[in-house]
Amino acid sequence: MKILVPYATLVGEVTFKVTAAKLDGRELPLEMISQQERVVAVHQAERRAWDEARLELRADLPEAELGSNRWEDVTCVAVLTEGATNARTVTHLHRTSGGGWGGGVTLARDSYRNRAELSVNVVATVDGVAGRVIGSSEDNWIVDLVARAPVRQREIRFNETDFRDGEEDWLRPFKDAPWLVETSGEMPTVHLNTGFEGVVELLNSNGSPTEKAVRGVLAAQIATDTWTAMFHAAVSDLETDEDGAPQWPSDWRDSVLRTMLPDVLPDVSAADALWEIHSRRAESVGWSELQSRIQYAASRRARVAKSLGTAIRVLDRSDEGTS
Repeated sequence: MKILVPYATLVGEVTFKVTAAKLDGRELPLEMISQQERVVAVHQAERRAWDEARLELRADLPEAELGSNRWEDVTCVAVLTEGATNARTVTHLHRTSGGGWGGGVTLARDSYRNRAELSVNVVATVDGVAGRVIGSSEDNWIVDLVARAPVRQREIRFNETDFRDGEEDWLRPFKDAPWLVETSGEMPTVHLNTGFEGVVELLNSNGSPTEKAVRGVLAAQIATDTWTAMFHAAVSDLETDEDGAPQWPSDWRDSVLRTMLPDVLPDVSAADALWEIHSRRAESVGWSELQSRIQYAASRRARVAKSLGTAIRVLDRSDEGTS
C-alpha cells in the first residue's frame, strides 16, 4: 500500500532478498530459505535452544533516481518487526561492490516470539529534515519461528475451536472433521477441531523424533488442503474487464495465484495462465484435467514430499532400533 507524504519519494521499486541465514553461527540449509514464498523457516531447524539468528540480505534500489540530487544523506536500512512482542530491530545496510546494498540483520531469540516481518526502507534528508523515509519495500519477508504449517501465516488465520460444542454453530455439522478451511472472509481461516482428540495437541507438541515426524506430515496435509481451498476460492472470485479478460485479484488471492499458477500451467506466462485458468473454469472445458496439477501445486507448496520422506526415515530408524 502506498502512503502519500508531503515530500518527494522514490517512484522506482525497492526490492530485496535474503541470501543466507545462520542460527547461532550454524548456517541454515538453503531449503529453509524460500525465495518464492519469501520466508525464512527458522522453526524447521527443530532446535529448541538458540540465542540469535543472523540473516544476510541484498537490496536493490532505483540508483539512477537516487542520483538526481533530490535527496541528501541517502541510506538504506533493514527493519525487523513483530506485532506480538512490539519488537523492532533496525540495521544499516551498506553499498556493495556489485552496485546493490547488503548487510546482516540479527534476530535475538529473547526479543521475538512467533513471526517477524523483514522489510527495507530508504531514508534521506529532505528539505533539511533528516530521517525521512523516501522508499520502502512492498514484498517483505517473514521470519517464521514457530509455524505449525509451511505457509505464510500472515495470509492465514488459525482458529482452535470445538466443532461440536463451540460457539460457532455453523461448524457443528462438521463435528467429525479434524480441521476445516474457510475462504469466505477477508483472510483464509483454518479451523482446528479441539473436539477431535489429539490433533491440536500433536500440532503443538515438540516431543520425540517420531512425534515431530508425524506432526510434520499432519501439518503438510493441513497446508495442502489450505492451498487447494485458497486456489479454488481465488479462481472463483476473479473479476473481468469490459472485454471479459480476467483481472488479477487483490490481497491474499493475488499471492496464491502467482505462487501456484507456475506449477498448474508451467509452460505459459502468468498473464496467459490467468486467462487459461479462468476460461477453463468458466467454460467447463479442460477444468477437470487441471485438478491433478492443482493438487500437485498445493502439495509442493506444502512440502508434502519432504515431510513424508522425513517421517519414513524416522520410522525406519525406529524399527531398526527395536529389532
